[in-house]
Amino acid sequence: MSAVQVAGQKTDKPVITLPGGEPPTELEITDLIEGDGAEVPAQATVTVHYVGVSWKNGGQQFDASWDRGDTISFGLNQVIAGWTKGIPGMKVGGRRMLVIPPDMGYGAQSPTPAIAPNDTLVFVIDLVAVR
Repeated sequence: MSAVQVAGQKTDKPVITLPGGEPPTELEITDLIEGDGAEVPAQATVTVHYVGVSWKNGGQQFDASWDRGDTISFGLNQVIAGWTKGIPGMKVGGRRMLVIPPDMGYGAQSPTPAIAPNDTLVFVIDLVAVR
């Protein structure tokens, strides 16, 4: 397991601090807060708040729903493989960290300069609803 640190209360935007060194090569799933609501099945549609940071860019944030002031909803079949595999089993009300290796993220085809090619991505996700 990586030594990624996450700070912040459940009602606040999480702050992610990466350790030095090489990133993990496998998907890491860590429940930071276990929810007490409905559990996410595979292929569900979820509503979340999230923060994403780049490992290669030293933990620089590349996206956060918190900064837009609103949650986002999407089907787990519409996102990167790390989310498709890392969200099922999570419960509403929970906060989960995903450390996603490049082959389950964007690989060499980064969608933004804020994510390096073959970057490891770290997301902290708050599950608001599932359907």
